[in-house]
Amino acid sequence: MIGVSSAESDRVQHGDSLRHDWTRDEAEALYGLPFPDLMFLAQSVHRRHFDPTRLETASLLSIKTGGCPEDCGYCSQSAHYDTGLKATKLMDRDTVVATARRAKEAGAERFCMAAAWRSPRDRDLDQVCAMVSAVKDLGLETCVTLGMLTPAQAVRLKQAGLDFYNHNVDTSPEFYDRIISTRTLQDRIDTLAHVRDAGIKVCCGGIIGMGEAVDDRLGMLVLLANLDAHPDSVPINLWNEVKGVPVNDTADRPDGIALVRLIAVARIVMPASVVRLSAGRQYISDELQSLCLLAGANSIFIGDVLLTTANPQAQRDADLLARLGMTSSLSVRSSASA
Repeated sequence: MIGVSSAESDRVQHGDSLRHDWTRDEAEALYGLPFPDLMFLAQSVHRRHFDPTRLETASLLSIKTGGCPEDCGYCSQSAHYDTGLKATKLMDRDTVVATARRAKEAGAERFCMAAAWRSPRDRDLDQVCAMVSAVKDLGLETCVTLGMLTPAQAVRLKQAGLDFYNHNVDTSPEFYDRIISTRTLQDRIDTLAHVRDAGIKVCCGGIIGMGEAVDDRLGMLVLLANLDAHPDSVPINLWNEVKGVPVNDTADRPDGIALVRLIAVARIVMPASVVRLSAGRQYISDELQSLCLLAGANSIFIGDVLLTTANPQAQRDADLLARLGMTSSLSVRSSASA
């Protein structure tokens, strides 16, 4: 294990530049620090870029579920596996807007729309662009995840008012081929470039607990940190158990301290990015979530469902934030309606 020198620690704690040349060795050294030192560094970085008492809230809706031709080994929506999930058609605009309005009333600041496609057809994109514009008119930030995009499609989404595009790299380059064969990692990176070139903010992270090693988790973070521009949002997902998919055979949920260490490293190597505790929060206690927030996570999804898997209820989240003395639109609205 390569140690972190006092000079390097001081640079991380007080430096202002965003690096794009992180190495695996450096990430490993950070991850292996004594826990108090790692948390101190992560908090120092976090406070330099964010209000540590403020949490971002987002809501997620599956606007087209199942039937995806990709073979992602973790996904309930893949047509390659029998998961008991029934494929649906694309939702109509009015239903999506009504759901977005309820999400805003519940305290969401951003509304994310997800469709289980390899890539959208132009006629489907027409409908999605109409949804984006209508949700934007509600005063919400907008985000979609639709699979791979062409440069022209990214421009159309930007013109419709899209703020964020989610497209995860999922895992490290070394582990990637063990879970997906129908889309390369470079395909994903190309889409991220198209999105960024169109002027849309990038939301990109991955999934842990699929059977990957700690080195793979750190490799994923180094990959993201060394992109030409850091993702604006970095969702960290704990794999949710899904019957009928190959990852069931390899899944190994990380212990709580391992999760907190990973969040802390993400905060340090991508200091100005929002780090989101995403899927899998139903598996972790309030105390563990609190440690993740202390390590630099500053965004959560609210609502009862994330695409096809469970999510803690909004009231539980509001109660936790109140106990921690933290604020979000969720806690503000919850207090106002109490």
